[in-house]
Formats: sequence, structure tokens, C-alpha cells
Amino acid sequence: MYRSSQNNRQTQVIAATQPNERLRRMFAVQVLVFLLIVAQATVAFARSAPDSFADLVDQVSPSVVNITTQTKVATPVGPQGIVPDGSPFQDLFRDFNNRRSTPRNSSALGSGFVISADGYIVTNNHVIEDADEITVEFFDGTERVATLIGRDKNVDIALLKVETENDLDYVAFGDSDVARVGDWVMAMGNPLGQGFSVSVGIISARNRELSGAYDDFIQTDAAINRGNSGGPLFNMQGDVIGVNTAILSPNGGSIGIGFSMASKVVGPVVDQLKEYGEVRRGWLGVNIGNVTDDIAEALGMDTPTGAIIRDVFDGPAKDAGLQSMDVIVKFDGQTVKDSGELVRLVGAAPVGKSVETVVLRDGDETVINVVLGQRPDPDAMAQNNAEPEPAETSTILGMELSAIDQAMREQFNLPAEVEGLIIMSVDPDSNAAEKGLAPGDIVTDAAQKPVRSVADFEAQVDATKEAGRQSLLLLVRRDSQPRFVVLPIDN
Repeated sequence: MYRSSQNNRQTQVIAATQPNERLRRMFAVQVLVFLLIVAQATVAFARSAPDSFADLVDQVSPSVVNITTQTKVATPVGPQGIVPDGSPFQDLFRDFNNRRSTPRNSSALGSGFVISADGYIVTNNHVIEDADEITVEFFDGTERVATLIGRDKNVDIALLKVETENDLDYVAFGDSDVARVGDWVMAMGNPLGQGFSVSVGIISARNRELSGAYDDFIQTDAAINRGNSGGPLFNMQGDVIGVNTAILSPNGGSIGIGFSMASKVVGPVVDQLKEYGEVRRGWLGVNIGNVTDDIAEALGMDTPTGAIIRDVFDGPAKDAGLQSMDVIVKFDGQTVKDSGELVRLVGAAPVGKSVETVVLRDGDETVINVVLGQRPDPDAMAQNNAEPEPAETSTILGMELSAIDQAMREQFNLPAEVEGLIIMSVDPDSNAAEKGLAPGDIVTDAAQKPVRSVADFEAQVDATKEAGRQSLLLLVRRDSQPRFVVLPIDN
């Protein structure tokens, strides 16, 4: 009985403790779930639209300005001598022509924003271009005359300065790279001359290109109209992540497709305008193109990425040892997706900086340090001159190729600096003909190697076959314009 009762007592104790343990576990789980819900709600709240944008508007409005420009436009003088001397109408027509020849003022409106307490202001170049007088109106209604510090037509940015005795409210550039498609943004400016206005929307797309080599636009559906040009695009922290520049519209009004130049482009431009009064962009000294699927296959690349060099001019790239047909895959520690990105990366790098450049050459990655120069005048970008190999002719891959001698130069009117093999004829049934190659075309490189003789070309064909590749990449020029051609070869 005792043993039995003891067992019963133990059983009762166990039964009494089990619910308490379950409760503790259930409570711990409920607390964990609650904390997760709170955390998720906090993140969701941080990224959701606020109940009102009024606090943000109050925060940044004093830094946004309206810009008015005045430009003197000369009116053409009317026809002279339409009445004979001594005519009673002579004085009448003289007065009429004098009035017509008096210069008239043309005005334009735009927007801008203050970036420093001492009065530096950013706007679009097209807002102030050719202006004789620039007037800035601040949020409180005061007006000041501004002077032009510098401008950059490539990204349509201008830097102005107003004199002020008191510190001005200003805003700072944010990091446009962290902005995501779908994030809320707010545009401010002077649309259609109506005065200070606010519009909100989201980022519709990133990295848009319109027409410039250095373009990196943020696309937004926040209403942007004429007069908004030069105004800021804010994130929800009140940082400027873009400068409102252009709209896509069939009728001149907003249809929800506006473009703001990203702050990562504008910021360095403004810094240089402030320091030098001009933009000093880095320069490699190359002519580049995109890597296509055919080019990638011919070079044994897994994916078509990077920028392939067509020309190397006298300058930093040549001094460093870059070559035609090198594929630049990394620049200054950043992966190069295409030629447009390389242009932007080089342009953003300071003049004189030694930049680690990774190129794909002969199937291997090679690191080359290039000291960037400043872009010279186009006339200064001359190519290297060299004497060609003695003329020799051979038919390869459906093309009759010949080294270039003086007779060839005269026959085909080739400049002295042209090097390579000239195509004398093309088999109409060959792959070369199908690819559009024609007599007079110049083959300057094959498989990333310069070819100056038929033997050079044959060596590259053999090397390509030995590597097990099915096609050969050629750099071909016609009327001095380079293009890449991929020719199938028989193994």
C-alpha cells in the first residue's frame, strides 16, 4: 500500500508540474512571436507612406528656390530703303525700325536648392544657359541676384552663388545607390511658374539613360513639369537623391514619367565646380564597345560582360599597356557590366588617380594600373604610326587578305596610321560574306591580338582551333569606323 501510495503521490506531483512547464514554454513562444510581429511592424512602418508629408515639407522647404533668368535677345532690323530719301514717310519708317532693333528681354523659369549655408545653389544648366541675369527667390519671398560659378553640360548641372550676410537653410546630398525601386520620394520646385509646389510618388526605375554618356537617372512618377527643372528629389529622410531634369511627355505636361539625375553623379560634379569652376573628368584614352554573345563565345567567356577596347589612343591607356581587344572587366575595384558603366566609372574618377584595371587577355585576367589623365581636345587624340609589313597575300576563311604597303594605301586611300590586313576580295558563299565583310575592309586584330601580316592572322586561327573554340573574333575597320565581327572556323 505504501509503495502504491508513494507511486500515486509521485504521479500526482508529475501531473502537477507538467502544466506549469507547458505554460512556461507556451509563454516563451508567445513572447517570441510578439517580438517578431513588432519587429516586422516596425520595418513595415518605416517603409510605408507616412500619414502626412507635412513635417518633411516643413523641414526642407526653406532650402528650395525658384530661379528666374533674363536674356537679352536682339530683334532683327526691318527692311531698309523701302521708301526713297525725302519721302514724307521716311521718318515714320526710321522710328519703326529703331523700335524693332531695340533688344528685348527673354525670361525663363526653373528651380534649384541651397547646398551650403554660405549660398551655393544647384540647378540645371539648361535653366540658366545663356542668361544675362539670374535671380533667386527664396521660400520666404526674398530675392537675390546669383552669379554662375560653373556648369557641366554633360550632366546638365550648374552651380550658382548668392551673397548673404546670414546663414541660409540648406540640404545635403544623400546616397542614391541605396534608393530602391518602390521607395517614396518627394519633388519640389516651381512647376509652370506657379511658385513653390510639392509632389510625391515612388521611384519607378533606376539607372535610366537618356542621351548622355554619363547619364544615371532615377525615374519617378512624382509629378514633374516645366519649371521643376533643377529642383530636388528628396528621400523620406530629407536628403537630395536626385536633381529633377527631364520628363517624357507627348503633350509637355506630366504623365508620371519624370527623370532626376542621381546624386551619385551630381555630387562629384558639384564638388569640382565649386573647387575648379569646371569638371575635370578622368580619361583612359580608349574607344570601347559592349561584349556581345558572339564576342563572349569567341573569347571563351562564360557571360557577355565588360567593355571591349576598339582603339587605344596616345594617352593613359597606351602608356599603361592596354591593348585593342582587351576586355575591361573591373575598374577601380568595381565590376564593369558594359561600356556605358565604364564611361561613368572613368568619368567619376579624379584626374591623376592610379586605378587598378582588370582586363581579360588571352583567356586570363591581367591587372594593369592606369594613371588617369584629363580628356584632351579631340585633335590631340592621335593614334600611333608605324610602318607595315611587306605586302603578302593569302586566302583565309573566305577572305583574300593582304598586308598593307604603299601601293595599297594609294589604291584604297588609306591614311598613313592605318595598320593591319586589307581584304582584297570575299568569297560570296563564305561566312565572311554573310557577316558583311567586303573588299577594302581592314582587319586590325584577331583573337585579341594585333595582326600586321598574313602570318599573324594564320597564327591566331591556329591558336583558336587549338583552344577548341568554334569562332574567331575580328576587329575590322571600314571608313575608319571600328566594329567587331565573329567568324566561325572549322576545327
